[in-house]
Amino acid sequence: MSVTLKDVAELAGVSRSAVSRTYTEGASVSAKTRAKVKKAAADLGYSPNALASSLTTGRTKMIGLVSNNFHNPIFLEVFDLFTRGLQERGLRPLLVNLTNETDAENSVRMLRQYSVDGVIVASSTLPESFAEAFHTAGVPVVHSFGRHAPNPKVDVLGIDNIEAGRIAARTLVARGYASVGFLGGPRDATSTQDRAKGFLSELEATPQVTVSTSYADAYSFDAGLREMQRLLKEPPAEAYFCGDDVLSIGALSALQAAGRKVPDDVGIIGLNDMEMAGWDNINLTTIHNPIGHIIESSLELIAAIVQNSDRAPEARLFDCHVVERGTLRPLP
Repeated sequence: MSVTLKDVAELAGVSRSAVSRTYTEGASVSAKTRAKVKKAAADLGYSPNALASSLTTGRTKMIGLVSNNFHNPIFLEVFDLFTRGLQERGLRPLLVNLTNETDAENSVRMLRQYSVDGVIVASSTLPESFAEAFHTAGVPVVHSFGRHAPNPKVDVLGIDNIEAGRIAARTLVARGYASVGFLGGPRDATSTQDRAKGFLSELEATPQVTVSTSYADAYSFDAGLREMQRLLKEPPAEAYFCGDDVLSIGALSALQAAGRKVPDDVGIIGLNDMEMAGWDNINLTTIHNPIGHIIESSLELIAAIVQNSDRAPEARLFDCHVVERGTLRPLP
């Protein structure tokens, strides 16, 4: 049979309320009583019931971690860092799959049913209104990898996707490519829109370079593969900025299957610098997205908001840079 709070109280020679206060954050209990309870609990192998504690404190310490792209391997890294970070802070992650969800109110209702103390929206494709719906419902929220705004309604963290597009364009121009293409993710994704905007605006200053645009239907390997296969039905551009590493890897596979050499025939630059991008058989030149720093900062903010929901929201921007590998021709 499982050990109960009553068993601990009897062994420690204290009241059940003293045991409860020992495991209630901020509750008053003497050092002597706490020591007795902890020793009795250790001897009996007792662990406090988190759900029962939440009835007393009014806090579940549960944080909803929601995302809408489980097909992209980068999110294995994201979920690993988020879940470990929350657990290290004594919080409990509740992972929610919002793939194909378009109504923010449905997500708000679901998360409120679990009485979460806060929500982290981990997505570069959902609109700002999605995270704002949680805020409007009174649920503390942080939007990680969200679209930058100078005066956000909720805390938003990520890179400047417009600047990332500019970086990609400058990188391709510096290598002397005469024709370049943007191969983005879904057209309605905010990250796709901003990366395309930066890429195209930067190239306006170099009219000698011809530019094309195309879009995959998802941020996935298969979508990148299909879109590059379609592009290869006509003479392709000399190099492409694929708006995401997993799209880039799909495009690389299509090029290799068609007998095109990378970077001799076609160059590729991605974005994110996911672990897979550095594998020897991929060796993708890409733009580094400081995911670890964004997640650490997101965890810091959600903990602060849960403690003080009246603090003003902020936007945090993180720098990105090119990681040179082997899918672009070298600088002249």
